[in-house]
Amino acid sequence: MKLLSFNVNGVRAAAGKTLVEDLHKLDCDVVGLQETKATPEQVKEALSELQGYYIYAFSAEKKGYSGTAILSKVEPLSVTNGIGVPKHDNEGRSITAEFENFFYVTVYVPNSSSGLKRIDYRTQEWDVAFLKYLKKLEQTKPVVVCGDLNVAHQEIDLKNPKSNYNKTPGYTQAEIDGLTTMLESGFVDTFRSLNPQTIKYSWWSYRGGARSKNVGWRLDYFLVSQSLMPSVKDSEILNEVMGSDHCPVQLTIF
Repeated sequence: MKLLSFNVNGVRAAAGKTLVEDLHKLDCDVVGLQETKATPEQVKEALSELQGYYIYAFSAEKKGYSGTAILSKVEPLSVTNGIGVPKHDNEGRSITAEFENFFYVTVYVPNSSSGLKRIDYRTQEWDVAFLKYLKKLEQTKPVVVCGDLNVAHQEIDLKNPKSNYNKTPGYTQAEIDGLTTMLESGFVDTFRSLNPQTIKYSWWSYRGGARSKNVGWRLDYFLVSQSLMPSVKDSEILNEVMGSDHCPVQLTIF
């Protein structure tokens, strides 16, 4: 079973490029999209040429902002928008599909913003509430979490760690600690677990030719409940797929 996660930086813009063609080519069973910047109706319209998928989307109250979606070849047992906390759910940042053997959660974690204006909200409120939600799901069955977590966890996960540390959103100690807490609570970073020394990024700034120079960050992850790790066959970062400032990440499970 192949699972995909992709921050598309606007599903309508991405669909106007090669998104539909790429999704057909990758042929994954379940796909999580982040930063759709569209209503559910607009997501379905943008993906109207995509064949073979049930489409579910959750949008922010603010138009053209944030938003997540799940595409699945198999109809899920259930689909849930948000994490059950109204103050966190008005930005459309998470959607969950329940399948027979696991929950599939795709998430677009809040960015701490320029000047770190939202870092307290992101680390002290969102991270805490989201982990609580995941652990509640895990009481029923294992969980697969994918998406743009907006943090580079280790020095190996970004090109310039020293100049960015505690200055740039996505690489502050508070954000790093948030992901560490998730891992210590029983989730596994599948890519780093299988590729402990591999340097590979999933996001590049549009400025200064960062992608061509590979000056990037690994912000996109597949985390799984520890009990699922024996089923994990591969975890990949698909750098060759364009169409966004992020690239997709893929998880293959038995």
